[in-house]
Amino acid sequence: MLVTGGSRGLGLALVGDLLARGYRVGTCSRQSSAKLDALLREPAHAGRLFWQGATVGDAGSEARLFEAFAEWAGDGAFYGLVNNAAIAGEGILATFPNVDSERIIETNLVGALRLARAALRLLLKRPGPGRIVNVSSIIGLRGYVGLAAYSASKAGLDGLTRALAREVGRRGITVNSVNPGYLESQMSASLSQSQRQQIARRTPLERLGRVEDVVPVVRFLLSDEAAFITGQSVVVDGGISC
Repeated sequence: MLVTGGSRGLGLALVGDLLARGYRVGTCSRQSSAKLDALLREPAHAGRLFWQGATVGDAGSEARLFEAFAEWAGDGAFYGLVNNAAIAGEGILATFPNVDSERIIETNLVGALRLARAALRLLLKRPGPGRIVNVSSIIGLRGYVGLAAYSASKAGLDGLTRALAREVGRRGITVNSVNPGYLESQMSASLSQSQRQQIARRTPLERLGRVEDVVPVVRFLLSDEAAFITGQSVVVDGGISC
């Protein structure tokens, strides 16, 4: 299993959860973190956890990641990909720098597409089922002021999910998206207290989400129990988009 962006937030939580459930897990991030380093040092994870520094959105870095990961995982051992790595940037599009827009699209969509292609090349060589889960966002479904590039990247990721589900379903490979709402995470740290309170008031469950709300959904979509679910965007947002 490969989970991108595993040094913090949802990615780190997914890595820890999958390890606890017996998976061999590879992950990447631009830099490691104290919590990821602790997982790597854990004796129980010896031979079961792989990390490599990589930049999603850089084709050469992605290729080196998959080459190293495939060697570590071994022939026929790759089961699934969680496209979790993402970046965000806030600003009205009319004045938002082109370079920032392009970086968001390259990381969140183009990088995810290239990683899915690399994953499928491994999955299609092995017998049995496979899984791809793309971590999208309700921003891709609903939009939000100041997040045009981010919204476009996540909407594109949902489209990729549906197209790939049709392409590879006959091989028993499922492709789904998980669309979290506003989470208590580093990516929402720029929100002011009044913005956070406003989001909570608009949410039927009256709070922002937590990574612990999303992890079980991803875990389910990776499991055998989700073998007949593909091409779906599963919203986990406390009801704010209903």
